[in-house]
Amino acid sequence: METIKLLYKAVVVGNSSGAAVLTKRALSEGNGAEEVIDRALMPAMATVGEKFKNSQIFVPEMLVAARAMKTAMSLLEPRLLAAGVTPKHTAIIGTVEGDLHDIGKNLVAIMWRGTGFRVIDLGVNVTPAGFITAIEEHLPDIVGLSAVLTTTMPAMAGTLKAIRASNCPPVKVIIGGAPVSQQFAEAIGADAYAADAGSAADKALELVAAGGISAFPRR
Repeated sequence: METIKLLYKAVVVGNSSGAAVLTKRALSEGNGAEEVIDRALMPAMATVGEKFKNSQIFVPEMLVAARAMKTAMSLLEPRLLAAGVTPKHTAIIGTVEGDLHDIGKNLVAIMWRGTGFRVIDLGVNVTPAGFITAIEEHLPDIVGLSAVLTTTMPAMAGTLKAIRASNCPPVKVIIGGAPVSQQFAEAIGADAYAADAGSAADKALELVAAGGISAFPRR
């Protein structure tokens, strides 16, 4: 079987050692780093996200797949940097002020990285000012706001309002979390709502109009 297909399967099942061996083999066979990402890693994480959305896999399986992807990327990134290739899109993510939960946020960050985004993770209990400062510094395309507690939903609304009222560059905002809904997203003026990590990846790509195009620019 073609090395690229084997690498795809290794990432989907979370075989980190296999992913490392197959990534090296793919490169030795003349595949470029971008091609390996486009044909193996990104499709693999898309499959993982779809399986997660459909409850075919759960958090542990997603985490081991992410580890396998990270292993492969560690071998590809030096070649990308040497060629001057960097992710075309940047995303910032954080859990809003007053909320210390991070599992959902972390899963979304994993999926965004797997989709080709450069991800700046601000952590938990992030103030509106913290988001605004990060936006001004990193100039992201996407900002993700997470809230897991019903009591921090007002903080999510306040954060979005502060971002919109600030002088920071315009961004698209995706919200998510256990108590959050599409109706709430519409009520506070968010650009999108994601029910899970796989959906968050899909929404992010839609918002940057990437579709099926690689997030890594061609030279």
